[in-house]
Amino acid sequence: MTGELARLARRFQSHEPGLLGASGSYAVLCPLVEGKDGLRLLFEVRAPQLRQGGEVCFPGGKMEPGEGPADCALRETEEELAVPRREVTLLGAPDFICNQRGFLLRPVLGLVSPAGLAALRPSPAEVAEVFTVPLAFFRKTEPDLRRYELIPQVPEDFPYGLVGIPRDYPWGRGQVEVPIWRYKGRTIWGMTARLVREIIR
Repeated sequence: MTGELARLARRFQSHEPGLLGASGSYAVLCPLVEGKDGLRLLFEVRAPQLRQGGEVCFPGGKMEPGEGPADCALRETEEELAVPRREVTLLGAPDFICNQRGFLLRPVLGLVSPAGLAALRPSPAEVAEVFTVPLAFFRKTEPDLRRYELIPQVPEDFPYGLVGIPRDYPWGRGQVEVPIWRYKGRTIWGMTARLVREIIR
């Protein structure tokens, strides 16, 4: 095996594929809690001083080098809500989202124990409040579905001739579906709502 071939083999034999050119990977915990009315999902409201302050989300953040989705989701949940990782039983990983801005969002489904719920103390720097919603609500209530187009904006100086395509080349377009639920005055929408839809399916 030549030196170059050996280097390629070393690089890719143990490589775990990710999103080519991704700007980063994020992980969130989709926390379930047991209530008198059955299973409920626990949500955060982001602190007002944060980017996207006031929005509803799951606890999570950017994955650190060498960190897997579950470790990241549990670490972030402990930092944001003070729920010890030992009080979360991991149930698996729903489908992830590839965001149009070029990052992956990796959800992890977990059940928070009663002791974990009792330990919950939201960090004021990151979390304005927490609330729960019965899974049954999402199953019984159809979301308001909205869509928006992803339209390519090709620069005027794109070298059409060099790559051998005409100026009216049919560039690929996309579409993003945005589910929206309203629950007791709170709005659950966007990527968080897309993850909820994946869970209740």
